[in-house]
Amino acid sequence: MLAVPKRSEVTDAYWLYAERKTGTYPAATANCGKWLIFVPMSRVDEVWAKIKLATEEGKLGSSVKVATAKPNSNATNLDTKVICVYTYDWTDEEDVRGIRQELRQLGITSKIPYKADENTYAGRYVIQGHKRISKYYE
Repeated sequence: MLAVPKRSEVTDAYWLYAERKTGTYPAATANCGKWLIFVPMSRVDEVWAKIKLATEEGKLGSSVKVATAKPNSNATNLDTKVICVYTYDWTDEEDVRGIRQELRQLGITSKIPYKADENTYAGRYVIQGHKRISKYYE
């Protein structure tokens, strides 16, 4: 059995991914998006392990990803890494907020933004001067 690399050890890819293994979740729509959790470098492997497990157990949306140690020009802060927790449709407020509540139970209690994938695909990033791109901030 191969050991799963820690996020902090991966330098040849920008992201590590995990998907739901238990239960079902709706397929992504044109309105899909994600909660963005910015984590200090010293804690990202620990937080990623919790979120990855919760996703695989069916407690969160369909999938998650975490930024690796590979430098990324879209990063807003070199001292943090981002974990993206995907939802199928940002207009389904009950689902989006339910996933946010699960994240709180995992210890993510500070305010975090929710970004629609349409904004990501359009290249809208705060670091590039775009303002108010979050659909939710809670």
